[in-house]
Amino acid sequence: MPDTLSVDKTARAYHSPQREQQARRTRERVIRAATRQFLANGYAASTMRSIAVSAGVSVPTVELAFRTKPALLKAVIDVAIAGDDEPVPVLQRDWAAAAQATSSVADFLAIVGDVVRRAETRSAPLVVVAYEAAPADPEIKALIRQLEAQRATTVAWIVDGMISRAVLRPGLRRQAAIDTIWLLMDPVVFCRLTGSRRWSADQFEQWFVDSIQRLLLPPE
Repeated sequence: MPDTLSVDKTARAYHSPQREQQARRTRERVIRAATRQFLANGYAASTMRSIAVSAGVSVPTVELAFRTKPALLKAVIDVAIAGDDEPVPVLQRDWAAAAQATSSVADFLAIVGDVVRRAETRSAPLVVVAYEAAPADPEIKALIRQLEAQRATTVAWIVDGMISRAVLRPGLRRQAAIDTIWLLMDPVVFCRLTGSRRWSADQFEQWFVDSIQRLLLPPE
């Protein structure tokens, strides 16, 4: 009589590198296609079918990888913020280690500003898509709350990094400093400045860093 438990363990332990690589490439194709669809057509008009057709895969393939359209939008935004699909938290990436290694608040903010500029350029228009869809979709509302909480976590890390290198403006509390940078990093603000006001991404970066220094730190 065969050992059923041993057979099941073997089946669960089996991994095919080729199959995993193929699944990863498929996931990347779907994310790229979904990014194009969401930006061109908005959330409501971008269907799982249209995304699947654009990616060259079947609808069940998209649903197997991402389950629902809100989950797919979340994955698209996460990849845009990080710049890749690697399972590494934002604050555990190389740029964060480089920022932590700095000694002055100016050098710390220079790295942060560069990263924020690149992340906003990739992700801000997609977050605006989510904001526009949120009133009609409770799942997207929940996604917005999650994204805003993630931004608050990142901003708290930035403020604590500043406090470890400099003193805040007299009378300014840590929470008020967090709220200030949280607003400066709002994706809607980035899109307004780079869209309606025709700023370049570099102009936004300079304004972002200068505003933090003027609003949070004592005058030199």
